[in-house]
Amino acid sequence: MARRHATRTALLVLIVAMALIAAACSDDSSDVDSGPTAAPDSCQVADLNLVTPGTLTVATGEPAFPPWVGTPDGEFFDEPESGVGFESALVYAIAGELGFAESDVVWTRIGFNEAIAPGEKPWDFNIQQYSITDDRKEVVDFSSPYYVTTQALIAYPDSPYASATSVDDLKDAILGAQIGTTSLDFIEDVIKPDTEPNVYDENVDLEAAMNAGQIDALVVDLPTGYYITAAQVEGSIIAGQFEAEAANPDEYGMLFAKGNSLVPCVNTALEALRESGELQELEDTYLTQEGGIPTISD
Repeated sequence: MARRHATRTALLVLIVAMALIAAACSDDSSDVDSGPTAAPDSCQVADLNLVTPGTLTVATGEPAFPPWVGTPDGEFFDEPESGVGFESALVYAIAGELGFAESDVVWTRIGFNEAIAPGEKPWDFNIQQYSITDDRKEVVDFSSPYYVTTQALIAYPDSPYASATSVDDLKDAILGAQIGTTSLDFIEDVIKPDTEPNVYDENVDLEAAMNAGQIDALVVDLPTGYYITAAQVEGSIIAGQFEAEAANPDEYGMLFAKGNSLVPCVNTALEALRESGELQELEDTYLTQEGGIPTISD
């Protein structure tokens, strides 16, 4: 695994302090609320609110798929410890900004829906493509967005829906999506097919349904679509990506227990990566694919 940038703890503390001063002097009340408002006095590792002192414990899915963890060619598949894949690499970059050594990062696994349940968490934060929604923010906290995506349609090339150019072309389709996701919301609220969508617990179930012909097409976020078509549903294609005007784009955030004071420190580290260009570099490395994808209009 490639070495991360040297830690910038002193700068991190200064940025947080300046942010606190600015917040105290401002009367503006923003509607954007991805996490708790109270920041700790220090973002030094020794002062962070951690499940295990000195260790950053990060949860992800079981299994964890490329391009989020691992690469489409299967190298380091489902090994977040490898630092390969967008979310895996991002965690190590954030850890470095906070002052953790790579060996101080410990990974654990949990189901997608289980992680959203209210209550204490046996990990510091969870990263597995959680869309930031108002309903979820009632029981958990989120970091600021680390990736913004659109939804995509996956189908076989001989499907009558593979040539869809608008959501109206999909009214007769039997579509599938993972339960509790904005992909499912997108089907129900935007596409509104005549037949209720088939709902599955995990993406692996979605892919099995596609292979078995139980659904005509599935709706997933675009990066996941790259992996599904490359490695999981043989012969399938990304038939199109839905234009942004058709629905609010997904904003992915890291998930925390409600009220966790670690959120502002992670946000500061994430912003440093954004400003340095490293966040964009990770996106270009793992989430950008060559070749045009048709747009499915509203």
